[in-house]
Amino acid sequence: MPTTPLNAHLVTGGLSAHAPVLSPDGRWTVHTVLRAHDDGPPASSLMFVASDGTGAPRPLLADGFDAHTPRGHPDSRHVHFLSEHTDTGERGTTRLHRIDVDGGGHRILTGPEVRVVDHLPLPGARTTALVIADPDTRAPHAPRVWGRDEPRHRLALLHDDALEPLPVLDLGERHVLEMAAHPDGTALAVITRPSPERDPVHPRWELCLVDPRDGSVKEPIELGWESHSPVWWHDGRHRHLAHLAMDPGPDGGQAVFDLCVDRPGATHDNLTRGVDRCPVELAQVDQGPPLALFAHGLDTEIHRLDPITGRFTLLRRAPGLLRELTASASGERVAAIVDGPHRPGEVHAGPPEGPLTRLTRLRPELDRYQWGHRERLSYRAEDGLALDGILVTPVGAYPDEGPFPLVTWVHGGPYGRHADHFHLSPYVPAQWLAHFGYATFLPNPRGGEGRGRAFAEHVVGALGAGEWSDIDQGIDLLVARGVADPERLGIGGWSHGGTMAAWAVGRTDRFAAAIVGAGVSDWGMLAATGEYGAAEAGLSGSVGWEGPGPHPHDVVGPISHASRIRTPVLILHGEQDTNVPLGQAVYLHRALRHFGVENEFVTYPGEGHGLARRSNRIDMLDRTRAWFDRHLRPKD
Repeated sequence: MPTTPLNAHLVTGGLSAHAPVLSPDGRWTVHTVLRAHDDGPPASSLMFVASDGTGAPRPLLADGFDAHTPRGHPDSRHVHFLSEHTDTGERGTTRLHRIDVDGGGHRILTGPEVRVVDHLPLPGARTTALVIADPDTRAPHAPRVWGRDEPRHRLALLHDDALEPLPVLDLGERHVLEMAAHPDGTALAVITRPSPERDPVHPRWELCLVDPRDGSVKEPIELGWESHSPVWWHDGRHRHLAHLAMDPGPDGGQAVFDLCVDRPGATHDNLTRGVDRCPVELAQVDQGPPLALFAHGLDTEIHRLDPITGRFTLLRRAPGLLRELTASASGERVAAIVDGPHRPGEVHAGPPEGPLTRLTRLRPELDRYQWGHRERLSYRAEDGLALDGILVTPVGAYPDEGPFPLVTWVHGGPYGRHADHFHLSPYVPAQWLAHFGYATFLPNPRGGEGRGRAFAEHVVGALGAGEWSDIDQGIDLLVARGVADPERLGIGGWSHGGTMAAWAVGRTDRFAAAIVGAGVSDWGMLAATGEYGAAEAGLSGSVGWEGPGPHPHDVVGPISHASRIRTPVLILHGEQDTNVPLGQAVYLHRALRHFGVENEFVTYPGEGHGLARRSNRIDMLDRTRAWFDRHLRPKD
């Protein structure tokens, strides 16, 4: 094992796998590999590998292509993909390509005048559905009318590889988000919303059914909030479209909805009502009912829809995190990215009942390092609610060798979770901190994903109440076990995790340091200015325009309790964040200055709710460690 410590350049570097595509016949997979750059977007390439694990992955293309977004053709011989430039060095456009996986040729299918955003090869005739972007002709400093002047994503059909400008289909002014093709090629489901920007007051998603044979469009059907992941299936009599959306109930938990498109006036059926786990992805199976990934506690499950009962049945439960599930036409094989307990995400394939075979080995440079010991935690809240989480101890140490300085790192959401996988990132730095002597507690309090709707709805209108109690009680248990040193406790998180860190230090002085990353300080301001305004108002209980206050959201806002904060706080925030706008961090920073609380306020120019530049992710990791070193290390 190396004697040199882990460094942030290594953590944020290397290769990562994304967007696996399993061929309809199940023989091969193609996936995107991203290589981190110090600044700017990562370079991408496509890799081909047999799905049974025989043979090493090989590049699908020669050098010179920044290729991404692969889609398998129904004939299992071709892959379509996008690239940002060609082998001639042409840049500034995104073009569609097709390549024969058996070496039979490579063609560019669209011209430079079209910027392709997404694509889907259709069954039957040589037709590809395209999502193309409007050209942005707006002058840099011209006035803009909100909700009207933004360039849209449009739907077009490319026939017979015609290299010519594409006429767009008439979906009105709606913005195209996702699409799915029926296996017989007679229908294309297209999910849209009114504009590129989320409407934070009256959010609306609609389904457009398009006949790709003649381009005709049926009347749009209203869908649930944040609809996505459409898949087709057939029950023997009717065609159905299943999709994920946020439940229209007050909790906003994600559910699987089914729509029978052949039944006039049919309503959406919630296929996951009452379950104790949460759907996260759907995968179409052309010759049968769809598959689904479910978050269940610390693990991920593969389920299949039973068309008779309309319920999902468990096929396999796996520790860790499975994502980006794709299935063969028969559904007998699947491929996915698997983030396991001991390594970052790798491409796996096999039968959905398991086991899945690992097809890639992208981060061998991490194999020479030891990692912190992980322990799955299970405990009950004060009111008896079952909870779980993960404990990561310092490298080379076990829980009974404590007490250690303990950092509690809260997940985002609140509808998120810490699964039992390899936590090595700026947003969940448990293994990073383990290399420097810290234990990390990753709690899954009420309100999160993985235990069904009832568990998620506990926090609606009561953010920070039972949620904070769940976290606090978990810390108490680790202190009582002798794992955590009560004099050296820290807390942090990103997004909602940052919000909870700000809330916690306003409720207790037990923490010696806190990190608030992209967190909310004032829920009323977030409902008014954040891109998810309607959802934020539902979580926090009110908005400011509901008459003179005080309002329910004032009670659950960390800023309302800033006068109680004594803990040193590091604030990190992207300057272009539209999810949690920068003003939230400015508000907290000014309050802490007013009350004379030690704080450091760091902003990242050009960054949104996540940090795209590798140099900024490195900075975030180094600052995280330095902040806890300053406040949690024993004083000389």
